[in-house]
Amino acid sequence: MKHPPTVDVPTAFETAVAAVRAGDTPETQAKLLFEELSAGERLWLLDGDTPFWEGTAAIRAEGYNARPYVHGAVDRLGIPGTRFVDGPRGCVAGRGTAFPVPMARGATWDVALEEQVGEVIGREIRAQGGNFFGGVCVNLPRHPSWGRAQETYGDDPHHLGEFGAALTRGTQKYVMACVKHFALNSMENARFKVDVTVEESVLHDIYLPHFKRIADAGVDAVMTAYNSVNGEWAGQNQVLLTEVLRDLWDWRGITVSDFVMGLRDAAKSLNAGLDLEEPFAQQRAAHLARQLEAGETSWEMVERAGLRLLAAQLRSYARRVDGDFGPDTMASAESRALARTVAARSMVLLKNDDVDGVPVLPLEPSRVGSIALIGRLAVAANMGDHGSSDVRPPAHCTPLDGITAAFPDAVVTVVSDDDPEAAATAARQADVAIVVAGYDAADEGEYIGPDVVADPRITALIPPPPPEIAAAMSTTPPPDAADAPWGGGDRASLTLREIDERIIRAVSAANPRTAVAVVAAGAVTTEAWRHEVPAVLLMWYAGMEGGHALADVLTGAHNPTGRLPFSVPVSADHLPPHDRDATAITYGRLHGQRLLDHLGVDAAFPHGFGLSYTTFVVTAATALAVDPGSVRLRVDVANTGTRDGRHVVQVYGRRTEPDHADETALLGFACVDIVAGATASVDVDASLLPLARWDSTQRRRVLPGINAVALDVGAHARDPHAVAVPLASDDDAPSPRA
Repeated sequence: MKHPPTVDVPTAFETAVAAVRAGDTPETQAKLLFEELSAGERLWLLDGDTPFWEGTAAIRAEGYNARPYVHGAVDRLGIPGTRFVDGPRGCVAGRGTAFPVPMARGATWDVALEEQVGEVIGREIRAQGGNFFGGVCVNLPRHPSWGRAQETYGDDPHHLGEFGAALTRGTQKYVMACVKHFALNSMENARFKVDVTVEESVLHDIYLPHFKRIADAGVDAVMTAYNSVNGEWAGQNQVLLTEVLRDLWDWRGITVSDFVMGLRDAAKSLNAGLDLEEPFAQQRAAHLARQLEAGETSWEMVERAGLRLLAAQLRSYARRVDGDFGPDTMASAESRALARTVAARSMVLLKNDDVDGVPVLPLEPSRVGSIALIGRLAVAANMGDHGSSDVRPPAHCTPLDGITAAFPDAVVTVVSDDDPEAAATAARQADVAIVVAGYDAADEGEYIGPDVVADPRITALIPPPPPEIAAAMSTTPPPDAADAPWGGGDRASLTLREIDERIIRAVSAANPRTAVAVVAAGAVTTEAWRHEVPAVLLMWYAGMEGGHALADVLTGAHNPTGRLPFSVPVSADHLPPHDRDATAITYGRLHGQRLLDHLGVDAAFPHGFGLSYTTFVVTAATALAVDPGSVRLRVDVANTGTRDGRHVVQVYGRRTEPDHADETALLGFACVDIVAGATASVDVDASLLPLARWDSTQRRRVLPGINAVALDVGAHARDPHAVAVPLASDDDAPSPRA
């Protein structure tokens, strides 16, 4: 007997996706789906599907986020829920491509390249069964000691916003993207207890513009921060979640909590506008039904959050690229090549003095017979911290691996011990010495220590363990600092280790052809040794192909293109106050380059600084088009050296009015490739939004008039060779809304 062919019947969710693709709104279809849910299923949408202790057991057994965390899946209707995979270094689930950390990627000043990174991450998340990327991190590090500075792109709001928007564009071709941590999260050790006080004008002018840029770009989700803002935890902060995101910005995505400790009261978070508790069934599962009965929240609030969650899924599934994302998607040869390109473009040449009339770098492999490779980090993978952004690539390349491959005929002597005398001896006997020094995951990174685990305010948020787990816990001694789940934290110092500085001085004294490669996420003060070393390169946490990329830069196979996404001070005295154990702190307007300008002190290396193996000159800059919110510039750049290279054109502006007229802000940037001896033109769009000021009466940011703006085009902030661009308009039009 013949059986009729099997016909796949679309699920309710698939039918809704098809309707959105056909032109219906996600909100309309979300309403239809929501009406089919039972009361229990409606609550199910609002937190993680995995019971808390089952989820934490999986972390202990297989590692953090080894597979997607699922929230609000309703199988009978085909609703997938959000399937969370962390970042931003890459796809944390599975064994994917480990890109350089975002701070390194920010140093490329290449948003098109960052969009490509996002596309790879999005495809790899799909290959792991995920549909939600929780890794667009754009927190502004007001102080370079922040332990998670590696996860963000720099300390300038405009730069942060452009890179976050680029990563969002790339990933959202395949998955939902989530920007984090909203807001004012730039202290690691104290993140679960600190209350950040900030004036309204500072909040809107300094700490929120980059989030708004990404919200305006259509990001699907916003993750809240752990810290408190002006007296209320960010995960249940009505001002941030509703008054800013919804009322002021008219944003329609979903809000999600940071993990486990991201909210302190289930009903209060829902009322404030938090849609989803991540990642497990925890506080809302334990308390929300009772709080509904008690009138602490309402079913209208449940519906509001549920509709947003369903609409976000429909919006993403209706637009996303379909394809076969199989196992070979993970860490493919193409993706690894991209990781190497990104790493090479990110490295910042800070110094390259002549020795015997010739710059120390680049090194010609055929002319180098012996190399002394010095430092504990020369033989370490060291791709970043071991917190929630940690990617598990199938392989990695250390500096030793990369240098050995690039100099096949050279004898490479390695001194990885902390031994200045041995390092100096090796350097003295070599043609060139390369020191790799800096930090690792024990020095800076995400932090959850025993003080956090044992804090009764934190343990009160966790449901009681099942009997078998409680019994095991009762016989297990509490962890000490060495056993902290995640170490690192905020940096204790902005200098290198004292032994590293001794090694650098000893090596440079022994061999005048010494280059130092610094591994770090943020600014490192180098006054104790940089004047004794001819060549200094900031190589960051460079990802799985970092060793090859380092060799590409050292040999000149890649002409250095990285530029600092922050300034490096001469002294820690030129930074905002910072107490990594504070329970209360006030954030002000000034940090980074703008603080240095306000203090009237020079940077060791200014914002945007970076050298090349060639030289560039901006020969002309003209305003092509001027409107109240932006300026398009045509910039001519000459490559006056003997090597092809890439220049990063940077536009800085300031108000000429009294209101903070001393503050210079980055307004725009663009990369341009120029062959040796040639001149190229590049168009640069400069936004005037960084010069807008919050008006508390009008409840909006107000742009300056065009006639009250001064622009400079140069190679970095305070470039003495910058070209001033006059802006002319017939009248000083009324300032529009920013």
